[in-house]
Amino acid sequence: MALVIGIDIATPGFSRSAAKAAVGALGRTAAYVTPRAAAAIPAAAAYSPVATGTAIGLGALQTQPGQQLLDIAAERGRMDRIRFEQALTDLTVGVQKRKVRTKSKFNKAVSAGMKTVRASTSYGKKGIISSPKKAFSVVTKTASKILKGGKTAKGGIKRKLGLVMRKIL
Repeated sequence: MALVIGIDIATPGFSRSAAKAAVGALGRTAAYVTPRAAAAIPAAAAYSPVATGTAIGLGALQTQPGQQLLDIAAERGRMDRIRFEQALTDLTVGVQKRKVRTKSKFNKAVSAGMKTVRASTSYGKKGIISSPKKAFSVVTKTASKILKGGKTAKGGIKRKLGLVMRKIL
């Protein structure tokens, strides 16, 4: 016990009775100080729980098992970062930007034709098409006819559509 406390009993001139007296004094002092210190510890811990937790954590990390825990955590973090970067590269490799599909000439002609129909009064009042299926049918048939090299109609909405579509096709 004296070695644990730090009393060097092996020095010359240190008698057995002196060692007994030193250990007894330590025991009496400990008996007097321990209850008071034990009562003060919760009050100090409650005063600053963050500081108490930090102190306990730092104290625990200074031991050999604490150092081993730190090494294990560092290794785990390093491996997690490596795995994350690998997964990120696996996801991005081979992924290309989506190509925007270009409109065909026919679709452009149909779009222009529907705008022309909406601007005219042929299938309802301006801006509103009363029978959209009929209007779309006429527009697509006219676009197909013009695309194949056919002639434009002599008058009416089909003529307007043909003239607009000739510019596109």
